[in-house]
Amino acid sequence: MADPIEVDPRISGAHEDTGDGQDEAIDDPQTPGSGHRSSEKSQNSTKSLSLSGSEFEQILENDRGYANESYFMPCDEQEQTRLAIIHQCFTSVFNGQLSFQSIPRSAKRILDIGTGTGDWAIAVAERFPNAEVTATDITCFQPTDVPPNVFFEIDDAREEWTYTEPFDFIRIRGLSGAFSDWTAVYAEAYKHLQTNGILEVADFDAVRLTEPMADSYLSLYNGACASAAEKSGNPLGLDHMRKTSFESAGLSIAKSRTLEVPLGTWSPDPRKKVAGKMALIATLEGLEANSLRLLTRHMDWKAEDVRDLCGKVQGELMRPDARP
Repeated sequence: MADPIEVDPRISGAHEDTGDGQDEAIDDPQTPGSGHRSSEKSQNSTKSLSLSGSEFEQILENDRGYANESYFMPCDEQEQTRLAIIHQCFTSVFNGQLSFQSIPRSAKRILDIGTGTGDWAIAVAERFPNAEVTATDITCFQPTDVPPNVFFEIDDAREEWTYTEPFDFIRIRGLSGAFSDWTAVYAEAYKHLQTNGILEVADFDAVRLTEPMADSYLSLYNGACASAAEKSGNPLGLDHMRKTSFESAGLSIAKSRTLEVPLGTWSPDPRKKVAGKMALIATLEGLEANSLRLLTRHMDWKAEDVRDLCGKVQGELMRPDARP
């Protein structure tokens, strides 16, 4: 499930609105995290890549490329492709819109935290040519041919934010497991929002089957990843989407909605078929990305065992009767 939440820090007495109509979402175990390395299992090296006109050092570990020693999700070409698919899936789920809550046409400053490939930042810059769009990530692999009003920066949202002017809209999406202290991140967002500004947070829950199977490989995968993330200090899940997490940072929830989308094309709803096909591809491609560092570093798994489990989970999800 994905939970997009619009948050207004200056409106008291804001309410939750679950919306109506048909709900759709992405069941994708996007599970970034951070932690220290264990010494075995990883065949590591580094290489310098020239992307976006910049040089950055990529850490090669178990045949995947990572931005640094702490963030669990890779940043290699395989992951970049997956992130692009997720962006398209969200756009489909949001009926062609770039956000759950409409961005005010008067918005002058927009911030994208954890921009990834920068697809969302580029798209929003094109739709809001008079707005300045700042997009940050811990590494640099965004394209160079971008609108003149979008600016990519290498930055770590866990640190103090140093922007000198407030933003009208801040977006955080798909960063479950990236932070140990979400309240601190929300507090920084609060400090850097305009009066009546909007913080929108959307995230993924773990993939589940419509009819759970006893002792399934999927349940083993979900449990192992959750345990590893807990050990890392950056737990997975949606606890950071709770009302109290926002209120502790001075924010009020204006709207909240839980969305669901079937993985694959088994839904009779044509729109859900489109979103579901993309979500299934992103999920299958993301099984290894989400688990490889977590399980090798924190659960003492060997890389080949992680990949073996991922293959078995893929088999379960592709079964005609699975209906994830």
